[in-house]
Amino acid sequence: IYLALLFISSGVVAQEEVKKDTTRVTLKNIEIILIDHSNDVSDEIDTIDAAPNEIEKNKYEAHWAGIDMGFSMMTNGQFKTSFDNNPYWKNDPARSMTWNLNVLEHKFGIAHEYFGITTGLGFSFTQVAFRDNYVLNSTPDTLFASIDTVVDYSKNKLKAAYLTVPLLLEFCTNKNSDKSFYFAAGVVAGVRIASKIKREGEIDGKEFEQKNKGVYGLNSFKLDGMVRLGYGSWGAFASYSLLPLFDVAKTVEVYPLTFGLSLNF
Repeated sequence: IYLALLFISSGVVAQEEVKKDTTRVTLKNIEIILIDHSNDVSDEIDTIDAAPNEIEKNKYEAHWAGIDMGFSMMTNGQFKTSFDNNPYWKNDPARSMTWNLNVLEHKFGIAHEYFGITTGLGFSFTQVAFRDNYVLNSTPDTLFASIDTVVDYSKNKLKAAYLTVPLLLEFCTNKNSDKSFYFAAGVVAGVRIASKIKREGEIDGKEFEQKNKGVYGLNSFKLDGMVRLGYGSWGAFASYSLLPLFDVAKTVEVYPLTFGLSLNF
């Protein structure tokens, strides 16, 4: 009897039948309640409503967010790469690369998923690689380049970064974006946020590297006409600058033409 009373008073285990479908178990300072739902009318005890709300219904997959990689060539406004009086603007397309990091997208559906207007936000990183050891010179009134006969440059590029916003008409063939062909066309506006010259080379047998920040006659804004097409997450794009790359008061009109591939998130 003494042992039984000691066991009960210690409160190690106590079980109480509260009602027919509920059991309460007490372990010292911890209380556990077990509920039997076998007699419940509904078979679903705890469910999550998976039906899309109104916002989700109006949200359609776009083909903007992702990464673009392309190569650029400078043209004279007539889709020609020749600059008779300014040969330094005939760049090296193989080294003149453009990277676009498109981080936000939204598609306004006009005909459900099949047709709509796509916009978003992104960053564009462009570089113009010069040929023949041309060195870019910038003054308040002019922008030109001259050949450096002393230094042999392994890298000689003008780099610029832009914040971009697209406005594209997009067509899709399937509700499922992963199984859809798509085509988009429109414009991409941008504002320049940084620019610099980067040079690497060798002088007197010693390697060197230069990084000089500056405007270098670049326009503060850009506006590109763009076409994008592809299937699922993979695609291709082409863009042509509708605004000159540089201030036309300082040099001739230069319009970049870019081709590349895209990977959509």
